[in-house]
This record gives sequence, structure tokens and C-alpha cells, in this order.
Amino acid sequence: MDFANFAEGFAASLTLTNLMFGLLGTILGTLVGVLPGIGPALAISLLLPVTLTVDPTAALIMFGAIYYGTMFGGSTTSILLNAPGESGSVMTTLEGNKMARNGRAGAALATAAIGSFVAGAIATGIVAMASPAIAWIGVRMTPADFFAMMVLAFGTVGAVLGQSVIRGLLSLSMGLVLGLIGLDLQTGSARLTFDIPKMTDGIETVVLIVSLFALGEVLYVALYGRLSPIDRNAFKGFATMTKSDFKRSWGPWLRGTAIGFPTGVLPAGGSELPTFLSYSLEKRLARKKHDEFGKGAIEGVAGPEAANNANAAGAMVPLLALGLPTSATAAVMLAAFQQFDIKPGPLLFTDQPVLVWTLIASLFIGNLLLLVLNLPLAGVWAKMLLIPAPYLYGGIVLFALVGAYVLNGDTWEIWVALVIGLLGLLFRRFGYPVTPLILGVILGPMAEQEFRRALQASAGDPSILIATPFSVTVYVLLAVVIAIPKLYALWKNKIA
Repeated sequence: MDFANFAEGFAASLTLTNLMFGLLGTILGTLVGVLPGIGPALAISLLLPVTLTVDPTAALIMFGAIYYGTMFGGSTTSILLNAPGESGSVMTTLEGNKMARNGRAGAALATAAIGSFVAGAIATGIVAMASPAIAWIGVRMTPADFFAMMVLAFGTVGAVLGQSVIRGLLSLSMGLVLGLIGLDLQTGSARLTFDIPKMTDGIETVVLIVSLFALGEVLYVALYGRLSPIDRNAFKGFATMTKSDFKRSWGPWLRGTAIGFPTGVLPAGGSELPTFLSYSLEKRLARKKHDEFGKGAIEGVAGPEAANNANAAGAMVPLLALGLPTSATAAVMLAAFQQFDIKPGPLLFTDQPVLVWTLIASLFIGNLLLLVLNLPLAGVWAKMLLIPAPYLYGGIVLFALVGAYVLNGDTWEIWVALVIGLLGLLFRRFGYPVTPLILGVILGPMAEQEFRRALQASAGDPSILIATPFSVTVYVLLAVVIAIPKLYALWKNKIA
């Protein structure tokens, strides 16, 4: 850990401008986390065009605060509405909503907020210590090693997410194809442009992300969703916990952090897996003590919420140190870096140390701001659930289309956004995951570049792709990750 640059970054994050952007990010993040169906990826993608004229450091601080804030806010919807505000809060609904129905909404909201703070603080500390070390390794990686890492991300995300492996891989393939549109970076030849001049620049990553998440979600809700008001559990006052609640929650907080952080570093596709593992572990441990699971166990809220936030922090390690996103939100963060011509990866810590350490330091501050905001203002956030859905989704469409237009001031981008929005609708309608498509679009060109560099260095010999112990290890890990779920299912069926 570079303590000198970290201290300088911490001082920079405490400037009035950066603090204000961090506070704005925490408020916006909590707000979009509270509102059903609006996750961190959608929130950040909607704000990408808005920050074109903002200082890069301030913009990235705000995006990081939104990232953490959405994880905080999602618990409010899960507990009071029995509808997760984002995918990482799904497991929280199982026990949190039952606690609210039993009159313990305050305790459920408090353990979620404090657990998120504890997990976020511990995980951000690990990010500060681990990222430079991983970046040091990254500097010594060959193009073949980077290509292997990207194949690992493609394989695990494509195979793990979605209702089936085939659908995940088809989504990934669609993303890879979309990433090819435009001019070849090395030869300058046009690919998949269909003789349309405006297609030679390719599809703007920001337009694609905003359209898939925002327009696709709105169209799906309008056609198949539920726009009528939803019953919610009333809550007023402050979120508080008793001494007994603290005693039962501190263990799940720590265990959830231990589960969430490593799964965030690995390309596992998001926070669904660690929250499920945390809930399952707490349920198993509770059988030996007081089995309240299914009736409103506080452990079932504390563990998954800690795992959710630790997972979000873990995703920052490969993003900053290697330039590899391991979730949809991390992919959107990568697009935010690219928007400012900043390339995350091994050289980021040496080329722009103040920026990266300011971002990491701001995560500590944002995490504290989130705790301060969530405990006393839980009742205020709960009132956000009263916003009529038509107004909410109408605003999302407005932001999405205006954002697409202001990128280049061209109505062509609006038509592209509408077409991609229809694609997002089809993906949701037929159960295809969006995350593999996003990773394919962003990582596809990068993987192609590293692949070409590796073959150029070996004069076209493909054996260079498995010439290092690192690349071999990565491919073996990929095979294990894909094979284990299949073998486990076969073994389970055989026993049954």
C-alpha cells in the first residue's frame, strides 16, 4: 500500500467540491436503490452523459458513492415492500419483510445499514491494500495472460448467469458481435457497418448501456410489469437495534464480508451468489441456536446485506488493478473511466496515483456518509416508495434519450438507443441475461487486441496462449468453475 499517495488522495477527497459530489452520489445511490427495479448499473449509466463536463476525479467519486449507495438503499425496498430494489437484495426480502410485518422494521433497516457499513469499511480497506499488489502482478503479465483473464470473465459470467448456460453464452456472443461494429483498430477496415457511414465509429458504449438497462427495463415494465401501487409496511422514525440484535448480528456481518469480498474479486457476475451463500450459511448455523428463519430472523438480513456490500467493494480490485469488470455495474464503471480517457489497469497506480487513491479514499468517506444518512432518514427513504411508477419510468426514458443525444448532438444516437432498447426488451422477455452482453461489448475489443498482440509476438504460433503458468492456471480454473456445478447436479441426482 502506498501510504504517501493514499494520504494525498485522502486529503484531495476531503476538498469541498469532492465532498459535495460524494454526498450527491450517496443520496442518488440510496434513492435509486430504494426505488424498485432501478439498480446501480442503470443509475450510473443514466448519469454518464451528465458528467461529460465534470472533473474526472469528482465524477468517479460520485459514481463510486452511487455504487455503494445503491447497495445500501436496496435493503429498504426489500424490507418494507418485499420487492428487492436491486438483485443483490433478493435474499434480504426473505427475512427482512417478515421482520417488518412483525413490527421490527426499524431493527431490520438498522442491521442492514450497519452491516453494510461494516462490510464496506473492511472491504474497502482490503481494496486499498490488495489493488497495488495485484497491479504489480499485472505489470508483469503478458498479452496472452490478459487474454486468458478475459476468457475467464467471458466463460464464468456467460455460464453462471441467466436461466441456462446456452442463454448466457448467446448473450455474450451478441455482445462480442456488437463490439466488432466499426473500424478495425489495426487495419482500418470497416466491419459490420452495412455501408452506413455513421456506423464506422461503432456503437457508443454509453448509449448501448443506457439503452439496455434503462429503455429495456421501461419497455418491459410497460408491457409486462405492474404499474399499480403496491402495498408496503409502514415505517416512521429512526432505525435502531437492541443489544440482543447487535449480539446476533455482528457474526453474520463478518461472515457475510468474508463471503462477499472474494466473490466480488472473481468474475462471478454480481452479488446474487454471495448473498445466497451468506443466507444459506446463516440458516444452517441458526439451527443450532434459535431457528427463526422463515419467521423474521435478523441473521438472514445482516449476513446477506454485508455480503452484498463487500461484493461491491471486491469488484473494484480487478477493475482498478487489471481493468477487468466482474459485474454489470463494474462494466459501467469501466465505461465511465473510458469516457475520460482513463484506462484502468496495472499502470493506473503509477500514471495517475492521485486520482486512483482519491477514489479509494472517497469510498471510505462515502461509506460513512451512507451510514449517517440511512439510520436517521430511513423513514424519509421509505416515502420514496410512494412515487407513481408512470412518473418514475417516464423520467428514466427522458434521461436516457437526452443522454444519448448530448453525446454527439446527433439524432442518430437516439435511433440507435431505441433499437438497442428493443433488444433489451427482448432479452428480458425471454430470460436472457444482460450482463454477459455488456461484458462482451466492453471486453471484446480489448480481448481481440491482446489476442493479436500475443500472436504477433509469437509470429502466429497459437501455443503462446498457454505458454505461461499463469495462463494455464486461468484456463484450468475456468474449466473447474464451469464443470463443478454440472458435476454437483449429476451427483445430487444420482443420490436422489
